[in-house]
Amino acid sequence: MSEGQLVQRRKKTEEPVTEKNDEASGDSAQSSDQEDNDKGTRLTLMEQILLLGLKDREGYTSFWNDCISSGLRGCVLVELVLRGRIQLEGGGMRRKNLLNRKVTVKSSEPTGDVILDEALRHMKETNPPETVTSWIEYLSGETWNPLKLRYQLRNVRERLAKNLVEKGVLTTDKQNFLLFEITTHPLSDGNQKTKLIKEVQEAVLGKWTNDVHRMDKKMLSLIVLAHASDVLENAFAPLSDQDYEVAMKRVRSLLDLDYDQQAEKKGNDVMWAVFEAFSK
Repeated sequence: MSEGQLVQRRKKTEEPVTEKNDEASGDSAQSSDQEDNDKGTRLTLMEQILLLGLKDREGYTSFWNDCISSGLRGCVLVELVLRGRIQLEGGGMRRKNLLNRKVTVKSSEPTGDVILDEALRHMKETNPPETVTSWIEYLSGETWNPLKLRYQLRNVRERLAKNLVEKGVLTTDKQNFLLFEITTHPLSDGNQKTKLIKEVQEAVLGKWTNDVHRMDKKMLSLIVLAHASDVLENAFAPLSDQDYEVAMKRVRSLLDLDYDQQAEKKGNDVMWAVFEAFSK
């Protein structure tokens, strides 16, 4: 074989490889873009609860819902434990039930979420530490102790709504109510809320498991805290009567669990303690 033929053969064998590399590079870039988009619209537990509670067109939560405020503070605690920032005191104190054990800071590294980091700072600075029930009250501003009012997380719903506006899920509007005007946040991206509702429905229907420890911890928390916030009904409203009955029966089975017992099995003590606080 001549030198010219050899060069030509090499070119033929190398060209397809180059095309594959180009394709692989394109796929990788597309995958990276997809991941970035997912991160951009990934919602926190607090944002999910608020989104379920918001009226789509009106852009505000029900005036009759007085549960969502404390429910959102419960979400703050669960988010912090799922991110490895807080825990319940352990060791010999495990003889106490969940609501008598104190919350301690495991890591004070910022989460990147302003509301979570504000709550984390309060917990870090508090000595002696407090219980889960106390923190839900302090963060909500529902305490008789004036010295603890400084721990209140203010304007949480408005701040969460602004986060959802930045993520393209909500938009901002104004509405007049008699003599005053309020800022509202109507739904902008219906796909996000539809997806969230379907995920909640599937968790208690098609993907249901009788073993609570096999459930995704964030989804489990979303279901329990959506119920505590009185917004779970909004996710189940589109269901048929038969599916609604099945879904509510399974939710009740989650609400009737012995949370102290579940914490002994698999840890995540703060999460179970939050559930226990709302079951009282």
